[in-house]
Amino acid sequence: MISVILPVLNEERRIRQRLTELAAMDGIVEVRVVDGGSTDATVEHARAFPGVTVLSAPRGRASQMNAGAEGARGSVLLFLHADVALPPEAPRHIAMALEDPGVVAGAFKTWTVDDVGSARLGPLLHLADLRSRYTRHPYGDQALFVRAEAFRAVGGFPAQPLMEDLELSRRLWRIGRIRTVDARVTVSGRRFLARPVFYFLAVNGFPLLYRFGVSPHTLLRLYQHVR
Repeated sequence: MISVILPVLNEERRIRQRLTELAAMDGIVEVRVVDGGSTDATVEHARAFPGVTVLSAPRGRASQMNAGAEGARGSVLLFLHADVALPPEAPRHIAMALEDPGVVAGAFKTWTVDDVGSARLGPLLHLADLRSRYTRHPYGDQALFVRAEAFRAVGGFPAQPLMEDLELSRRLWRIGRIRTVDARVTVSGRRFLARPVFYFLAVNGFPLLYRFGVSPHTLLRLYQHVR
Protein backbone atom coordinates (compact mmCIF):
# COMPACT_ATOMS: atom_id res chain seq x y z
CA MET A 1 0.00 0.00 0.00
CA ILE A 2 2.22 2.79 -1.35
CA SER A 3 1.39 6.49 -1.45
CA VAL A 4 3.49 8.24 -4.10
CA ILE A 5 4.24 11.90 -3.41
CA LEU A 6 5.43 14.04 -6.33
CA PRO A 7 6.68 17.56 -5.54
CA VAL A 8 6.53 19.58 -8.76
CA LEU A 9 7.33 23.01 -10.12
CA ASN A 10 6.89 23.74 -13.82
CA GLU A 11 7.13 20.11 -14.92
CA GLU A 12 4.59 20.09 -17.76
CA ARG A 13 7.07 18.24 -20.01
CA ARG A 14 7.41 15.31 -17.60
CA ILE A 15 4.39 15.05 -15.34
CA ARG A 16 2.18 13.13 -17.76
CA GLN A 17 4.84 10.50 -18.40
CA ARG A 18 5.43 9.99 -14.67
CA LEU A 19 1.73 9.64 -13.94
CA THR A 20 1.24 7.23 -16.83
CA GLU A 21 4.05 5.03 -15.49
CA LEU A 22 2.63 5.05 -11.99
CA ALA A 23 -0.87 4.17 -13.20
CA ALA A 24 0.50 0.93 -14.64
CA MET A 25 2.01 -0.28 -11.35
CA ASP A 26 0.36 -2.55 -8.79
CA GLY A 27 0.57 -1.79 -5.09
CA ILE A 28 0.17 1.98 -5.39
CA VAL A 29 -2.86 3.13 -3.44
CA GLU A 30 -2.66 6.81 -4.38
CA VAL A 31 -0.61 9.45 -6.17
CA ARG A 32 -0.37 12.91 -4.62
CA VAL A 33 1.05 15.72 -6.76
CA VAL A 34 2.10 18.73 -4.70
CA ASP A 35 2.63 21.90 -6.70
CA GLY A 36 4.91 24.66 -5.49
CA GLY A 37 3.49 27.43 -7.67
CA SER A 38 3.89 26.31 -11.27
CA THR A 39 3.27 28.89 -13.97
CA ASP A 40 2.97 26.35 -16.79
CA ALA A 41 0.41 23.58 -17.40
CA THR A 42 1.74 21.17 -14.76
CA VAL A 43 -1.34 21.36 -12.55
CA GLU A 44 -3.76 21.05 -15.46
CA HIS A 45 -1.98 17.93 -16.74
CA ALA A 46 -2.00 16.35 -13.27
CA ARG A 47 -5.69 17.03 -12.72
CA ALA A 48 -6.51 15.33 -16.00
CA PHE A 49 -5.42 11.96 -14.56
CA PRO A 50 -8.21 10.06 -12.77
CA GLY A 51 -7.52 9.36 -9.12
CA VAL A 52 -4.58 11.73 -8.82
CA THR A 53 -4.79 14.13 -5.88
CA VAL A 54 -3.39 17.58 -6.66
CA LEU A 55 -2.32 19.75 -3.73
CA SER A 56 -0.44 23.02 -3.37
CA ALA A 57 2.17 24.06 -0.83
CA PRO A 58 4.79 26.79 -0.40
CA ARG A 59 7.64 26.31 -2.85
CA GLY A 60 10.41 24.04 -1.59
CA ARG A 61 10.79 20.29 -1.68
CA ALA A 62 10.60 19.82 2.10
CA SER A 63 7.44 21.90 2.35
CA GLN A 64 5.82 20.21 -0.63
CA MET A 65 6.70 16.67 0.39
CA ASN A 66 5.51 17.17 3.95
CA ALA A 67 2.24 18.54 2.61
CA GLY A 68 1.87 15.48 0.41
CA ALA A 69 2.61 13.11 3.27
CA GLU A 70 -0.01 14.70 5.51
CA GLY A 71 -3.17 12.67 5.16
CA ALA A 72 -1.60 10.08 2.84
CA ARG A 73 -3.32 6.69 3.14
CA GLY A 74 -0.47 4.33 2.30
CA SER A 75 1.58 2.45 4.86
CA VAL A 76 4.63 3.37 2.75
CA LEU A 77 5.44 6.85 1.45
CA LEU A 78 7.43 7.04 -1.79
CA PHE A 79 8.89 10.45 -2.61
CA LEU A 80 9.47 10.76 -6.35
CA HIS A 81 10.94 13.64 -8.33
CA ALA A 82 9.30 14.46 -11.65
CA ASP A 83 12.53 13.85 -13.56
CA VAL A 84 13.05 10.39 -12.03
CA ALA A 85 11.44 7.28 -13.58
CA LEU A 86 10.83 4.20 -11.45
CA PRO A 87 11.47 0.71 -12.83
CA PRO A 88 8.20 -1.14 -13.56
CA GLU A 89 8.86 -3.60 -10.73
CA ALA A 90 9.47 -0.86 -8.13
CA PRO A 91 6.62 -1.90 -5.78
CA ARG A 92 8.03 -5.44 -5.60
CA HIS A 93 11.49 -4.15 -4.66
CA ILE A 94 9.97 -1.91 -2.00
CA ALA A 95 7.96 -4.79 -0.53
CA MET A 96 11.03 -7.03 -0.42
CA ALA A 97 13.14 -4.37 1.31
CA LEU A 98 10.48 -3.79 3.96
CA GLU A 99 9.96 -7.48 4.72
CA ASP A 100 12.67 -6.96 7.32
CA PRO A 101 10.97 -5.17 10.24
CA GLY A 102 14.27 -3.49 11.12
CA VAL A 103 14.30 -1.63 7.80
CA VAL A 104 12.39 1.64 8.08
CA ALA A 105 13.23 3.11 4.68
CA GLY A 106 15.00 2.46 1.43
CA ALA A 107 16.00 3.87 -1.91
CA PHE A 108 17.07 2.90 -5.41
CA LYS A 109 20.35 3.19 -7.21
CA THR A 110 20.41 5.81 -9.95
CA TRP A 111 21.13 5.66 -13.67
CA THR A 112 21.52 9.15 -15.09
CA VAL A 113 20.73 9.58 -18.77
CA ASP A 114 21.24 12.22 -21.43
CA ASP A 115 17.72 13.32 -22.28
CA VAL A 116 18.76 16.59 -23.91
CA GLY A 117 21.17 15.24 -26.54
CA SER A 118 24.53 16.53 -25.30
CA ALA A 119 27.14 14.35 -27.01
CA ARG A 120 30.01 16.34 -25.47
CA LEU A 121 29.18 15.78 -21.79
CA GLY A 122 26.92 12.73 -21.95
CA PRO A 123 29.69 10.21 -21.17
CA LEU A 124 30.34 11.93 -17.82
CA LEU A 125 26.80 11.53 -16.55
CA HIS A 126 27.33 8.22 -14.79
CA LEU A 127 29.84 9.79 -12.43
CA ALA A 128 26.74 11.08 -10.65
CA ASP A 129 25.54 7.50 -10.17
CA LEU A 130 28.51 6.38 -8.10
CA ARG A 131 27.15 8.14 -5.03
CA SER A 132 23.96 6.07 -5.02
CA ARG A 133 25.99 2.87 -4.81
CA TYR A 134 28.00 3.65 -1.70
CA THR A 135 26.06 6.19 0.34
CA ARG A 136 24.19 5.14 3.48
CA HIS A 137 22.13 8.33 3.30
CA PRO A 138 19.99 8.39 0.15
CA TYR A 139 19.31 11.61 -1.71
CA GLY A 140 16.00 12.67 -3.18
CA ASP A 141 16.80 11.53 -6.71
CA GLN A 142 16.99 7.93 -5.44
CA ALA A 143 13.20 7.70 -4.97
CA LEU A 144 13.30 7.44 -1.19
CA PHE A 145 10.58 5.28 0.34
CA VAL A 146 9.74 5.29 4.06
CA ARG A 147 7.35 3.48 6.35
CA ALA A 148 4.67 6.07 7.09
CA GLU A 149 4.92 5.48 10.83
CA ALA A 150 8.69 5.98 10.76
CA PHE A 151 8.37 9.15 8.68
CA ARG A 152 5.97 10.63 11.20
CA ALA A 153 8.03 9.42 14.16
CA VAL A 154 11.04 11.50 13.04
CA GLY A 155 8.91 14.54 12.23
CA GLY A 156 8.99 14.31 8.45
CA PHE A 157 11.34 16.39 6.36
CA PRO A 158 13.02 19.16 8.35
CA ALA A 159 12.04 22.72 7.50
CA GLN A 160 15.33 23.70 5.90
CA PRO A 161 16.11 25.03 2.41
CA LEU A 162 18.71 22.42 1.39
CA MET A 163 19.87 18.94 2.46
CA GLU A 164 16.40 18.02 3.72
CA ASP A 165 16.76 14.55 2.20
CA LEU A 166 20.15 13.97 3.82
CA GLU A 167 18.89 15.14 7.20
CA LEU A 168 15.82 12.89 6.98
CA SER A 169 18.07 9.93 6.22
CA ARG A 170 20.24 10.72 9.22
CA ARG A 171 17.18 10.81 11.49
CA LEU A 172 15.79 7.58 10.08
CA TRP A 173 19.04 5.76 10.78
CA ARG A 174 18.51 6.53 14.47
CA ILE A 175 15.37 4.39 14.60
CA GLY A 176 16.15 1.68 12.04
CA ARG A 177 18.02 0.75 8.89
CA ILE A 178 17.86 2.13 5.35
CA ARG A 179 18.32 -0.33 2.51
CA THR A 180 19.38 0.48 -1.06
CA VAL A 181 17.59 -2.00 -3.30
CA ASP A 182 19.17 -3.80 -6.23
CA ALA A 183 17.31 -1.83 -8.88
CA ARG A 184 17.80 1.50 -10.63
CA VAL A 185 15.71 4.57 -11.22
CA THR A 186 16.38 6.54 -14.39
CA VAL A 187 17.34 10.13 -13.65
CA SER A 188 17.35 13.01 -16.11
CA GLY A 189 20.81 14.47 -16.65
CA ARG A 190 19.36 17.88 -17.51
CA ARG A 191 20.80 19.69 -14.50
CA PHE A 192 24.29 18.24 -14.92
CA LEU A 193 24.32 18.95 -18.65
CA ALA A 194 23.10 22.51 -18.16
CA ARG A 195 25.71 23.44 -15.49
CA PRO A 196 28.31 20.67 -15.06
CA VAL A 197 30.61 22.46 -12.62
CA PHE A 198 27.76 23.73 -10.45
CA TYR A 199 26.02 20.36 -10.40
CA PHE A 200 29.20 18.50 -9.45
CA LEU A 201 29.81 20.95 -6.62
CA ALA A 202 26.24 20.79 -5.36
CA VAL A 203 25.96 17.00 -5.43
CA ASN A 204 29.36 16.18 -4.00
CA GLY A 205 30.60 19.24 -2.12
CA PHE A 206 27.51 20.49 -0.34
CA PRO A 207 26.67 17.22 1.45
CA LEU A 208 30.26 17.03 2.68
CA LEU A 209 30.09 20.58 4.01
CA TYR A 210 26.77 19.78 5.67
CA ARG A 211 28.24 16.76 7.41
CA PHE A 212 31.02 19.00 8.74
CA GLY A 213 28.44 21.28 10.31
CA VAL A 214 27.84 24.01 7.74
CA SER A 215 24.24 25.14 8.15
CA PRO A 216 21.73 24.65 5.32
CA HIS A 217 21.13 28.42 5.24
CA THR A 218 24.82 29.05 4.62
CA LEU A 219 24.77 26.37 1.93
CA LEU A 220 21.76 28.07 0.37
CA ARG A 221 23.70 31.34 0.09
CA LEU A 222 26.60 29.47 -1.54
CA TYR A 223 24.12 27.66 -3.80
CA GLN A 224 22.60 30.92 -4.98
CA HIS A 225 26.02 32.52 -5.48
CA VAL A 226 27.45 29.65 -7.54
CA ARG A 227 24.23 29.22 -9.48
